Amino acid sequence: MPLPIAQNSPTIFILRSAFERVGLTRAALDARFNLTDEEFRVEGAVIAVGPLVGEDALTALIGELEDLSLTYFEDFFELTGNWPAWLRVLVLG
Repeated sequence: MPLPIAQNSPTIFILRSAFERVGLTRAALDARFNLTDEEFRVEGAVIAVGPLVGEDALTALIGELEDLSLTYFEDFFELTGNWPAWLRVLVLG
């Protein structure tokens, strides 16, 4: 089922295989970013983290993923949420 993506806030998409490969856990992300169930979603091969709130949340999460040797665009990427309100974005992996 496609995941709806919020407008006006960034969302990070991580390949589930990459997430598991580096031993990342939901608990670790929750402890750092205090995520709700709506902010951590898994659909098939894709994990969506967001919408991320706060000025530093996006850059902090990208930095942490890169520190774990994940590669931007190969293992994860972000959508800034910078699109008009009339456009709906759905993600499916």
